[in-house]
Amino acid sequence: MREPNRERVPPARRTGLRQRLAELRGPEVPPQPLDARALAALAANPGCKRRAILDGAGVNKTALASALGSPSAFGQSQFAFMRGNAFEARVKADGGAELLRLVHEKLDAGAVPPTAGAVPDLSAVGPEGRTARTALALREATEAGVWTLLDHPLLALDVAGSPAFLEPDAVVVHPDGSWTVVEIKSFPMLDGSADAAKVGAAARQAAVYVLALERVAARLDATPEVRHTVLLVCPRDFSNLPTASAVDVRKQRSVTRRQLDRLTRIEDIADLLPEGTCFSPDLPTADLTAAVESVPATYAPECLSACELAFHCRDHSRAEGVVTSLGRSLRAELGGLTTVDDVLSAARGETGDPTDPAVAALRRAARLRAEALGDRTGSLIGGEQQLAEAPGHTAC
Repeated sequence: MREPNRERVPPARRTGLRQRLAELRGPEVPPQPLDARALAALAANPGCKRRAILDGAGVNKTALASALGSPSAFGQSQFAFMRGNAFEARVKADGGAELLRLVHEKLDAGAVPPTAGAVPDLSAVGPEGRTARTALALREATEAGVWTLLDHPLLALDVAGSPAFLEPDAVVVHPDGSWTVVEIKSFPMLDGSADAAKVGAAARQAAVYVLALERVAARLDATPEVRHTVLLVCPRDFSNLPTASAVDVRKQRSVTRRQLDRLTRIEDIADLLPEGTCFSPDLPTADLTAAVESVPATYAPECLSACELAFHCRDHSRAEGVVTSLGRSLRAELGGLTTVDDVLSAARGETGDPTDPAVAALRRAARLRAEALGDRTGSLIGGEQQLAEAPGHTAC
């Protein structure tokens, strides 16, 4: 199965795009790799051209947010980082024996139990070299028909015309040749269940890996099965012992694939930017703000938990009175009313088409509010008058 033609970029154009993205990032600024977590967040907001171009150019959004004066609240404590690394090392110890046992127990109990799985060396020079080495190891493991653990393989996925290199915690090749994504997280699984929000985030991240694996599988002569049920490995209760749960990511995969397909191609966004635009954090704040604001953003409250620039975009969205800052669901209900001023004007009857359902609903709500406040005011006044006329009452 061949890749779609739209993903084949001519070498000259690809080189020109990379040079243009390097100029946007800053000549002395190294690119920030685009990981699966960032891709999942990007897919959740496909209409945001600002995030698409910044991620495509490899801009460090954390440093950018600090330079703009709206530092990000993202980050993991050093203790949590070390604890996660220690737990992952324990899960993969002894050639991944415990990890392969969990995969066999939770996902493929009918297969031959893993006694000693193969762990191929995936080291190579550069991301392109590591990606090619991973693809070769996957093909060899599929043909060998034995339990194989790929520790931190590197996968490539085209995102809006730019390659993104992704590194899952592990990929397991089953004896039947199928592939499984393994996500290792440090949050606990208490009595067999974990925090729903954290599991959902892990599922969205794993769905990105599944999509990337499918691209690799499609290039092989005999296309192997990429399983849509991934293995989530977490500490059991309050110990450091691993336990696992099977997570079906078919829904997340479909949503992520559809959203990534909707992304505006990066070269199209770059072509519309003013000449000399640069997002280097070393620039003066005024110049950097102008550069960032030259790219349209689509802010929503959900961005606060997914994007490093959320605070900056929220401030500008509120200043412009954009209703999307109040939530995507509200924005959808208001139709053509895109600003708070438009909404208030329509509610007061000053503007808007009376036959528009959104305008009619706003005016009805305004009447109900006015009636409620009027009745409440009247009852309070009446109550005060009755109290004043009551025998024995002395006004203060």
